[in-house]
Parts: sequence; structure tokens; C-alpha cells
Amino acid sequence: MSEITAEQKFACPACGGESVWNAARQKMVCPFCGTESPVTLTPGGPLIEHDLVTALRGISDDQRGWKTERRQVRCQSCNAISVLDPARQAQNCQFCGSAQVVPYDETKPAFRPEAVLPFKLAETDARDRIRAWYGKLWFAPRALKRRALTDTVKGVYLPYWTFDAHVEADWSAEAGYYYYTTETYVENGQTRTRDVRNIRWEPAAGHVSTFFDDDLVCASVGVHPNLVRGIEPFPTHDVKPYDAGFVSGWIVERYQIDLIGAAQRARAAMDAKLQMLCVQQIRADTFRNLVFRADYSKQTFKHILAPVWLLTYSYGAKHFQCAMNGVTGAVAGEYPKSPWKIALLVIVLLIVVVIAMSLSGR
Repeated sequence: MSEITAEQKFACPACGGESVWNAARQKMVCPFCGTESPVTLTPGGPLIEHDLVTALRGISDDQRGWKTERRQVRCQSCNAISVLDPARQAQNCQFCGSAQVVPYDETKPAFRPEAVLPFKLAETDARDRIRAWYGKLWFAPRALKRRALTDTVKGVYLPYWTFDAHVEADWSAEAGYYYYTTETYVENGQTRTRDVRNIRWEPAAGHVSTFFDDDLVCASVGVHPNLVRGIEPFPTHDVKPYDAGFVSGWIVERYQIDLIGAAQRARAAMDAKLQMLCVQQIRADTFRNLVFRADYSKQTFKHILAPVWLLTYSYGAKHFQCAMNGVTGAVAGEYPKSPWKIALLVIVLLIVVVIAMSLSGR
């Protein structure tokens, strides 16, 4: 493999410490003395969308590695692989809080990110937004809201694959149109009439032409999938070409859904969206037997890192996560439910039902 893992450092001009990317200032800042570094991040050229078909046949070695010295640890509890600065000690997993972390050695370096979406919201913003989210949780125990637990919030970069594709699709279906006929029937010895809905089926066909741009597939196993979906989408139009400075001082999760698996998920998601586009062209009351034949071309992809503020905590014997989009501020989280509040709600609903039945009985 060609040597690409040069030990790039970002020394503070005042104290010599290593500067890291600061989300609040949007600059490289020394965490020891607070001095802003004069270093200007110069991402290496324009973003490149890689041809998917070519990549699936094999990614070249010069597209692997982090362009800086990093070390990796794997959590034996949640299986997340964290990519760290060499001097950083990983005593606990950043994703689940487990102390069962061990060094991780891979046989071949991971495919290097093509782009980074830098943190825009600082840690103080994350704490305030998560605390506000806590305040809206009616079913949460009062003790949880009082503690708020925001002192354990951590910034992490999650791995994503993005996919582009141009699609031409022919579709056919049976379009159904409602019409009504009058039916006569006998009820309690009396002859009555009613309108009956019928469906007239006619063949239908059409063509869909569309372009999927930056369809996202999350490759994280450290953050629960429902939380990831809750804080998406990420503004991929704001991504920057990868520079090691953007991730300096931050935890990065290594992807564990590889390109092949991600491409399969992306194709399934595109097919589902394509089906909906076909359905929109069926100008009828209902339809059946929809079939489409799609031709995918200009398929490209890139690997990006997306910023997330992550809170992992325990309440009682259970573990919970709360995640916040590091750019948009969207929050999604898990939390314990108070059995007393749930019981109170059930009692209130029962009272409402009893009152409604009493009034209807009159």
C-alpha cells in the first residue's frame, strides 16, 4: 500500500499544543490556551463523485487511510469502532458508555472520507437544545428532567455514504375509477335502496425520468438507527472536501456497513421512491398490479462524515441515547417513562370513557 498516513499536526503558535477544530469559532483553536491558529484548512480540490460500478470492483489503496496518524478501538458491547487521536485515551465507549473497549487492528485501512460536514453548533448549544428537549418530555420521570444529564454530551462524526443516480423507468399498471350504482335490498320487511361503489379497471402506462442526488445511507452502528433517522437529513450541499484538520480533536466512527451493503440499501430506497413517482402519474382513484422497469445510469457515490452531538446515559438498569444534528440542531432521543404518569393517563382516559358512556346512555 502506498504511504498516505503522514502524521499531520496543527501546532498552537502560542504554547505548542495541538490545535483542534472549534465548532463555535469555526476555526482551529488550541484547547489548552485558547489561541486561534493561523492555519487555514485547504481541502484538497473539488469534491469527487466516484463511479459506483468501478468502485465495487475494487477501491485503490491511495483512497484509503486518514491522512494523519490515528488509532482505533472497538467496543465489545455495541461493536462501534472509534477512530481517535493517538494521544487520546479511550476508557469508555463514546456511543454506549461501556468500559469494554479494546484496540482494533484492521487488515486494510478504511476507505478515506471524501468530504466532511463540519460541526456548526457548539457544545453549549447542544446542551441547551437537549435540555429544552428534556423539558418537553411529559412521560419522563421528574428526576430525569431535573438532572438533564447534559454534562456527558460528546461530539462525534458519523460515517455516511451518499449515492447519486440517473434513472429512466417505464411503468404499467391497472388504473381503477370509481362509479356508483343503485342497489335495492330488503331490511326489516321494507324495501330500501343504497349506492354501491364499483371500480372500472383500465390499463395505464407511463415513463419516469429522475435524478437521485446525495441519497444518504448511514454506516454507523454506534448510534441507534431510529435516532439517526430522527435527526436526518444533513445538509450535504455544505460538505467540505476532506481535510484532517476538520476531525482533529474529535471522535470519528469508522463505517461498518461497507460500500456493497450501502449500495444495496441505497438501491432499495431509490426503488421505493421510484415506485411512489410512478404512483403519482396514475391519474385514477386507485390502482393495482404496478410494475416498473428501471434503467440506472451515472451511478456515483462518496463517503462523508456527519457531525452529531451524542448523549449516552443510564437510568436505573437501562441505557439510553440522545442525539442532536451538529448542523441543524434536530434532536431525537430515548428516555425512561414514569409508570406513575402512565397510570395517571390511563385513569384519566377511563374517566373520560365512563363519562361519555353515561351521557350517551341518557
